[in-house]
Amino acid sequence: MKVPLGFEAAGVTAGLKPSGRTDLGLIYSPRPLAWALMSTTNIVKAPCVSRNRARFTSGLPVHGIVVNSGNANCATGERGIWDNEDMAGVVASALSLQRVQDLLTASTGVIGQPLQVDVIRQATPALTAALGTDSDAFAEAILTTDTGTKQVSASLAGGGSILGIAKGSGMIHPSMATMLAFVLTDADIDQETLRELWPGVVKRTFNQLTVDGDTSTNDMAVLMSSRQLRVDRQAFASGLLAVATELARKIARDGEGASRLITVRATGARSDEEARAAARTVAGSLLVKAAVHGADPNWGRILAALGRSGAVSDLANVRIALQAELVYQGEVVAFDAARLSEKLRADEVLIELDLAAGDGTGEAWGCDLTPEYVHINADYTT
Repeated sequence: MKVPLGFEAAGVTAGLKPSGRTDLGLIYSPRPLAWALMSTTNIVKAPCVSRNRARFTSGLPVHGIVVNSGNANCATGERGIWDNEDMAGVVASALSLQRVQDLLTASTGVIGQPLQVDVIRQATPALTAALGTDSDAFAEAILTTDTGTKQVSASLAGGGSILGIAKGSGMIHPSMATMLAFVLTDADIDQETLRELWPGVVKRTFNQLTVDGDTSTNDMAVLMSSRQLRVDRQAFASGLLAVATELARKIARDGEGASRLITVRATGARSDEEARAAARTVAGSLLVKAAVHGADPNWGRILAALGRSGAVSDLANVRIALQAELVYQGEVVAFDAARLSEKLRADEVLIELDLAAGDGTGEAWGCDLTPEYVHINADYTT
């Protein structure tokens, strides 16, 4: 896809992955970028997360981000801190940036292995030479167990655009788990506004995403603007939410070994926060995920998950629907289990929850639990 005005992107094969796949990516702007950051809440975090947070706190702009895949560079001690800094320094120097801090960093892959900075150094000339207006090579370079790239674009009135690029397939759960998301825009939105908008967008999208209940060490979602074109703020906010929502759905659909996307839509909660909690809990239930894989309309598992979400105090008027078919309404509802089971074999399964307690709404996304998930993770480092 084409990157927004003011950006360049590249991706090359450095040799960090034994597979020989593309593994080093760069997003760059010659002009300073306004930006916002959300990152993992895991106490165990990679140096790239800590470094980016420090830069974020400074309030200073950046010129882009360099990303490696195949190695998380996490739990590697003091060496890992310096290796992360060296990766930034090597690329920043090649770009003739005055400060190494002007370039953010991100890593993804296996935890506990030293980063091969010499390999990155050797590949840097090719990386900077490959910079261009197409994002596809970058989107490929950030993948790990993903089955394909994840990109979403939106056009804004007045000619502006938003491009979202993400990776993520496993070790994913609310609180920014093992996903990297980079959202680029040429909309002229100042940094303060970006930082006001971004947490709310992440809360409604990436933090409503769950694959396996594990929160990773390297997750981050970075929003960057080259501030090229004036746009309506409300239109930008709507476009940003739409891009992030679709990226979250793509990550859930590509969950390791997944065969079905699960969308859980909660309405009638006492607040949006409670609706989101209800949807997250149901989407993350291993028993619900297993039932979806087996096309089993076992609404009791959904009700049990809903009951422990903290969002329901009275079950008398709660309604549950599967694929738009009512299966529970405060009591058992008669339905054709065989016919509904066939509906549950679709690529996307919709679970609707009406909590009948207020006006709060929320959605969450997940995937079914398959034997392939176990195979992928049993063989991950071997």
